[in-house]
Amino acid sequence: MTTPTVLADDRTAPGRAPSSSPSKASASARRLTALARAELILLVRNRTAIFVALVLPVAMIFSIRASLQQIDLAGTGLSIAGAALTGGIGIVLVQVVYMTLVTGYVTRREELVLKRLRTGEVTDREILTANALPAVALALLQVVLLVVAGAIAFDLSAPKRPELFLAGLAVGLVMMSGLAAATSAVTRTVQSSQLTTLPLFFVSLFGSGIFVPLEVFPDRLASVLELLPLTGVMTLIRHGWLGGVEGGDLLTATVAALAWTAFAVFAVQRWFRWDPRG
Repeated sequence: MTTPTVLADDRTAPGRAPSSSPSKASASARRLTALARAELILLVRNRTAIFVALVLPVAMIFSIRASLQQIDLAGTGLSIAGAALTGGIGIVLVQVVYMTLVTGYVTRREELVLKRLRTGEVTDREILTANALPAVALALLQVVLLVVAGAIAFDLSAPKRPELFLAGLAVGLVMMSGLAAATSAVTRTVQSSQLTTLPLFFVSLFGSGIFVPLEVFPDRLASVLELLPLTGVMTLIRHGWLGGVEGGDLLTATVAALAWTAFAVFAVQRWFRWDPRG
């Protein structure tokens, strides 16, 4: 039995695999980074998307604050500032992640970008994730700014239960990204995305505790609203920041949030469209 001949430049003779090859994980990370960087450049160049992502959430927070001044929060354990800023995180999830990504996925699909990407080495999961990363990063930045603003300008403490706060935020980002990809499947054009995103937008604003805390609603109605997609996420975020959550409410919120996230992932795998719908 003979051993492979070693060449002068430290390479082995033909037929022997190289001793060091890039791992699948590092190759995937490089592809994700490159695609995400390209998506970020496109997002920054889209002035409408930047306006929706940066300006509208701030305006909506002031609207939340104004609406809360008309509501009696006595007995809810919430202050106007606390309810407004935690509601602002919900606005960020809906507008910066969900609405921005629906438009982004539809645009890339109709321009055949998604179809071309699938002909290369990039996996479907990498394509979808890379498209979502810039919006997710922008949302995280805004959440950090809201927490800092709460501490400096409104005397709110740091999240009292950071594990709940971070868990709710992480689940919310994944859920909204998945629902955005699923919604793009029923959205024919970029223009129609302004209509297909409205149902979840309005349901979340007025039924998931963003504009009006669930504690204000009658118990029976609140029990129904707890089943909406973003309600569990908002419960985890709000009580993770401000405290005061009970064991039963926490369990319900966690189960609802995870169930909707699982549904979003399933919907993407089952119905996401890669080819133009025109």
